[in-house]
Amino acid sequence: MPACTFGRFLAVLLLLGCPLASPAAPFVPASDAEVVEALPTRVGGQAERRAERAQRAALREAPASLPLALAIARQAIERSRRSGDPRELGQAEAALAPWWALPAPPAPVRLLRATILQRNHQFAPALQDLSALLADRDTPLPLRAQAELTRAAVLQVTGDWAGARKGYEQLAGSRYAALGRTVGEPALAALAELDSLQGQQRRASAALGKLLQAGPDDAWLWLLRAEMAQRQGDASAGRHFKQALALNDDVYTRAAYADWLLDHGQAAQVARLLAGQQASDTLLLRLALAWRALNDPQADAAVSDLGERYAAAALRGDPSHAREQARWALDLMRQPAEALAQAQLNWSHQKEPADAWLLVRTAQAAGQPQAMAPVLAFAKAQGWQDATLVRLSRTVGAGA
Repeated sequence: MPACTFGRFLAVLLLLGCPLASPAAPFVPASDAEVVEALPTRVGGQAERRAERAQRAALREAPASLPLALAIARQAIERSRRSGDPRELGQAEAALAPWWALPAPPAPVRLLRATILQRNHQFAPALQDLSALLADRDTPLPLRAQAELTRAAVLQVTGDWAGARKGYEQLAGSRYAALGRTVGEPALAALAELDSLQGQQRRASAALGKLLQAGPDDAWLWLLRAEMAQRQGDASAGRHFKQALALNDDVYTRAAYADWLLDHGQAAQVARLLAGQQASDTLLLRLALAWRALNDPQADAAVSDLGERYAAAALRGDPSHAREQARWALDLMRQPAEALAQAQLNWSHQKEPADAWLLVRTAQAAGQPQAMAPVLAFAKAQGWQDATLVRLSRTVGAGA
């Protein structure tokens, strides 16, 4: 159950848990020596970090420099994609501070603001910005294409597959033809994914195979192929995940491959794959699951560390941990009722296959098969065909 679909689209065009029920009361440390949260190591080498610091210093001298602010924000978003570090999104937002609260900021700012908002699972305001960009005739064609792709991805994640399909079809059509393969390829791949989800597996496989012939080194195409195979229960998924990771080593791909390995009883391989990756919350969860399966004594400390990180995220109002926290509660803490509550909250905001699988699993563990009803209703309404969902739902006698 990887972190989020957006990881794939960010790999295509760089711009490419859910909100808590209520904010917690302010936390005041008992003393200056109390550790509130252990922050992960920043991504990038020394040269990259020096360049980043130099850029931020330049922006402090000229905070209204739009080109510099945009460059800093884009680079921070890309680092967030690679590392999973939410601080990078904060850096991106800070760079855009002079324009952030404007009702109609410059188009590049509006696109980046929408990107940051959707990465933080603030889907409604992200869609508002993206729709405004598409409605503005003055939006440059490349920015319009990125807004179209991001909007379609948000619609897909939030369960509006028909709306997502319309967006992808627009991108694959004549309106954006002048932009060439950069836009047409991800649109066609996304349409193939929707076809796969909705039972058109042969057509989807043919379309994706054609795209891979044209771009055999495109990591995100291999990732799509892996996820399509995974949903069908096809063992070739593991080989495709490995190929995607070899071409693009980011948090999303590494987590997706680790999940597949865990589902197939290969915890030792996960421990090797994620060795030294404890700084990422997403990867630490998979590492803890692997260590627990291996009876490794490091598991207890990892489980405790994750609990502290989720608590710190709650204090910050960070909305991105609901899915991960549900897995932590279910598989590591053995708290099925809490896991189900988190999975239901997560499902109310996003509806990817991993979210459905998780809700079904937690409903089963909590002894509440009726809690699966929203997933099964969604699958029926969308014409969604998923071998993993069928297998999971049958374990509680519900069918799919």
